[in-house]
Amino acid sequence: MATFRILVTDDVDPQGVELLRAEPSFVVDERPTRPWRELLGEIGQYDAYVGRSATQLPGELLREARQLRVIGRAGVGTDNIDLAAATALGIAVINAPSGNTISVAELFFGTLLSFVRHLPRAFNSMRAGRWDRGDLLGTEVCGRTLGIIGLGRIGGEVSARAHAFGMRVIAYDPYVQRERFEVLRVERCDSLPSMLARSQVVTVHTPLTDETRGMLGRDALARLPKDAIVANFARGGIVDDVALVEALKGGHLHGALLDVYAKEPLAADHPLRTMENVLLTPHLGASTAEGQRNVAVDVCADVRAALLSGELSGAVNISGVDRARWQELRGALFLARQTAAIGRAMLADRGSPAVEQLTLHVGRQFGGAEGLLASAAAEGLLAAVMGDDRINLINARARASERGIAIATIPALAGEDANIVRAAISGDERQITIGGVAVPGAAPRLTRIGEFKVDVAPRRTLIVLTNADVPGVIGHVGTVLGDAGVNIAEYHQARMTQGGEALAAISVDGHVGENVRRALLDVRDVRSATVINATANDAEEQSWT
Repeated sequence: MATFRILVTDDVDPQGVELLRAEPSFVVDERPTRPWRELLGEIGQYDAYVGRSATQLPGELLREARQLRVIGRAGVGTDNIDLAAATALGIAVINAPSGNTISVAELFFGTLLSFVRHLPRAFNSMRAGRWDRGDLLGTEVCGRTLGIIGLGRIGGEVSARAHAFGMRVIAYDPYVQRERFEVLRVERCDSLPSMLARSQVVTVHTPLTDETRGMLGRDALARLPKDAIVANFARGGIVDDVALVEALKGGHLHGALLDVYAKEPLAADHPLRTMENVLLTPHLGASTAEGQRNVAVDVCADVRAALLSGELSGAVNISGVDRARWQELRGALFLARQTAAIGRAMLADRGSPAVEQLTLHVGRQFGGAEGLLASAAAEGLLAAVMGDDRINLINARARASERGIAIATIPALAGEDANIVRAAISGDERQITIGGVAVPGAAPRLTRIGEFKVDVAPRRTLIVLTNADVPGVIGHVGTVLGDAGVNIAEYHQARMTQGGEALAAISVDGHVGENVRRALLDVRDVRSATVINATANDAEEQSWT
């Protein structure tokens, strides 16, 4: 049984860590938060890392992490991780996007209510021995229009609570289907300016990207009605701090509620700290016992699945599918990887080792997962020829592009099996097509090798022979493999015409070396012998056999 070592830092919640410790094949080392340079000498011995935002993971550190397969970020953001470097190195980055959803939504409303009812001032006056009731006249949120930027998990929870407070809710999110707006009873705005013009309170719940950075700048803030309130509980930098200070000082905005900042911690002399119409909190969005527990449990469960079965449904640097969809796709991913590996090996044995093009045909059952399947095919194409370089779903397509290999996915032909996966691989004016079917919940099967129809399981080790269709070949091949200690799992013989050329697809256990391949070529009437020792996760292969 393989053993995996996992480094945990940043005081990840114990319930999450316990999920990892409960797995017999895991060795978990918990360490206090340290500067990343102090990890350079030890990160190379770990297969996984789990932490929060305190530990920085720059490219220089990740390049020393030669065994690292997965990074688990117990939280939503990945700002402390060099995502580009991790992707290039084939390291999956997994976060926990939903674990702190309730915590953030509740903090927004707690802060909003505190602001409109002057609770911080009321608290301080009481502590000072005063009774300033007459100076603390507040307002209600009922009847106000709340504009939400980003109607994802957190934005959806905010909208539900806003309805309970009697607010009118509108939102802008071009990446969310109209049906979600309807289900949440939120009015959909076609543009950000149109939403801002109607929002008495505007709140941001989007990731920080090139598109959202500075989204609420000087021009956007000017579109808000006079005396509007701006809230940012998502990521610092989405609201332009300088423009916000100007709008607040100029009297256009009534106030601001901020939990995140462009640079954290917020500088002690930052002008926002001295403004009476601003309510600041020190990045507390996920700081609840429940939120910390939830994100830790979520991310540790995903790290465990990634190590044990190769499931990467939680990875942010791969084509995303949810966990249920990932389970449906496991057979198709395995088949895409193996068909490409088989095609590459057979082309190489025919004198065309340099692949130029891979076209993946996928059935309608796999609609929406074409990119993920293409990554699996690219992995199968490259894994056997890249030596010690780590090739996996995370970086395979980028590495293929570096080698000048064009990869495309197209729908299978009308009338073809809905579960088909077929790889057409070409190079040096030669082409070969390998195909199969992957019915969800069943073992995938190879059904085509070149022009031959076959029916065999695409196990990790496959031998493909071409031979004359004459008596005795199968027996001689079986003898060679038996003498070499190679156990045959399946042997499928196919032919185009009687007495013509035949093809054998032989699924075997274990690794088959070059000496066995040469012995097969010495068998009379065997014309070619290709051995495919493809990469596969042990648990993944065992699930089909």
